[in-house]
Amino acid sequence: MTRPVAARAAVAVKPALSNRLLLLSGAVMAAAALFAAPALAQTPREGGMHMMQSAPSLNLSAYGEVKTAPDMATISFGVLTEATTAAEAMSQNASRMTQVMAALRRAGIETRDVQTSGLNLSAQYDYVQNEPPRLRGYQANNRVTVTINDLTRVGTTADAVVAAGVNQIDGIGFGLKDPSAAENEARRLAVRNLQAKASLYAQALGVELAGIRSLSEGGGYAPQPPMPMYQARAVSMDSAESTPVAAGQLAVRIDITGIYDLAR
Repeated sequence: MTRPVAARAAVAVKPALSNRLLLLSGAVMAAAALFAAPALAQTPREGGMHMMQSAPSLNLSAYGEVKTAPDMATISFGVLTEATTAAEAMSQNASRMTQVMAALRRAGIETRDVQTSGLNLSAQYDYVQNEPPRLRGYQANNRVTVTINDLTRVGTTADAVVAAGVNQIDGIGFGLKDPSAAENEARRLAVRNLQAKASLYAQALGVELAGIRSLSEGGGYAPQPPMPMYQARAVSMDSAESTPVAAGQLAVRIDITGIYDLAR
């Protein structure tokens, strides 16, 4: 009498288990669809990013240059002395350099415009083949750089220091006390040249300029390095003529680079 009851109970349990399996399977499929949806949604967007291209542009360079007269000069010179001892070489050098400094003051050069640029003492040797070097003496060298703010005094100043004991002149250089005005004019010319070049390229390509994206600057004023002047020689201060010096002109240049966007 108990067997039939057990059979009916077993049959009743099977539908419940089947329903649980169906529910679990549905949940798994829903979760898979949920995680897969964002990935599917992103695929077209990523593909679109790869297809994007940068806007067409022109990358050009130009410069502006102006010529202007210098208003200052620098002269580099030195006093070279030799003696059998180091002390004597330095003593002679100091004596002659003192006379040079006095001559600069008489020439109207202010102390702030005089700068010592080098001081050197070295042993001097004679070299004979197959013999050891023989000490001949010592050499002292004192070098000075002078700024001259009045260009009419360049020649007379050079003559004055040579007469006072200078026996080496390295060179002379010309410059500007304030280069900002010349630099600004060069900037205006550089931009004008850059605009003209951009317009020419756009016309040749058959496109239109949409505007400038970036602009960078290079170059600018740089003081002229000293150029060799002449061999130092004693000059009589009674002479009516001074060493002729021509200042000429200086070139101030500004380089620029610009990127222009092109209209689509």
